[in-house]
Amino acid sequence: MREPPPTTPAGDDRLWRPDFVYSALLLAMAVVAVTVAAADPGLLARGHGIGTAGFFIVFGLFTIAAGFPHPVFGHVSFDRVAQVMSVLVLGPVDAAWVNGLASLMYPWQRLRLGVSLRLVVTASLHNAGLMTLVILGGGLMYEYVGGAIPIPVLDSVSGMLVLVLVFSMQLINDVGMMFMLYLRNMDPRLVFNGFTMVVEYVSAAAGILLASAFASESLPYFVLLLAVLVAGMLVIMRYALMRVSLEKLVDDRTEELRIQAEEFERQATHDKLTGLPNRRHADSYLQQQVDFAQRRKRGGALALADVDHFKRINDGYSHAIGDQVLARVARILREGCRNTDLVARYGGEEFMLYFPDTGVDRAMQVCSELRRAVQGADWSDIAPDFAVTISFGLAEIRNHVHSRTILDEADTRLYRAKREGRNRVIAA
Repeated sequence: MREPPPTTPAGDDRLWRPDFVYSALLLAMAVVAVTVAAADPGLLARGHGIGTAGFFIVFGLFTIAAGFPHPVFGHVSFDRVAQVMSVLVLGPVDAAWVNGLASLMYPWQRLRLGVSLRLVVTASLHNAGLMTLVILGGGLMYEYVGGAIPIPVLDSVSGMLVLVLVFSMQLINDVGMMFMLYLRNMDPRLVFNGFTMVVEYVSAAAGILLASAFASESLPYFVLLLAVLVAGMLVIMRYALMRVSLEKLVDDRTEELRIQAEEFERQATHDKLTGLPNRRHADSYLQQQVDFAQRRKRGGALALADVDHFKRINDGYSHAIGDQVLARVARILREGCRNTDLVARYGGEEFMLYFPDTGVDRAMQVCSELRRAVQGADWSDIAPDFAVTISFGLAEIRNHVHSRTILDEADTRLYRAKREGRNRVIAA
């Protein structure tokens, strides 16, 4: 059995979701179909008692439980063993309700794993309805083409008839699964998965062997064969779980390495104190932007900013207060610029700002607003009369002028702002 993973779209825990309605209708159809099919012969009409039915229910539960998680289908199990065997021993009608009951019961154990009640109910209804119709439809097709129940000793003729059973069951199962995947906004083509199909066909072959042994071999032989197959399923399940665990470990480690690589990259290009891009990143970015602006004949403006009298802050209050001032100034600058603008810590108390597609007049207005924002910020948490100001030097991107030259121009104007009294913006 392949079952879609028990997931719910974010914020959607409605009971009457399409997949729930479909599952409820599927089970209702299955109940009606079994009732109609059992009207003439009745249940357990082939001479098997309630004990045999109970065995198949327990065996069906075991083959479902002896499964493993799958990245596409939430759960892949060996229940085709019990389904095929029960059809060839009990007949389509009894096999349908017996395995349907097992499929109805199994999902409820997920409640203890924290799965929501809605998902458990949906899985229970869907699995029971679909498996009942799969077994009933495939079994009736098997009888229609002349398949014998119980199955005789396998030969070429009976083998071909059994293939009709297996392929019919697979076809009905895939159609039902595709529709459920569609309702869950998943790709229906995911049903055609080579690995899961191999599991189901191998499980069907094991069910045929068990049915043949049940009908024609001694009880000790059947019990031995059953024990060997059960052991094989448990071993496969164990290795599958180990594989899933290893894959998860690899995925988790890969994700950790990806996060570490991103962090290393960020540390290499960003300033730890302010969170802004550092000088290395700023220089590279500026060269790219200048080349782009000159190639496309676009505008751009560059500003260098420097916190006034920063050495006095460090010496008079402490380097920790200085760091606090830098972090707050960085936040003011970043919040006062567009997302497309670059704000970088260029070194010490110096910042670089780049304004793409912006003339120097507009850049000067922005820098003036930033200067006033820094001066007008509340610094009283540091000291009652504490004040911070900042100076800016501006340069404009021009054709055939190297980024280094533009930086030198901005730097020259920044120092002119310092000489003329600080707390001001100087452009050409």
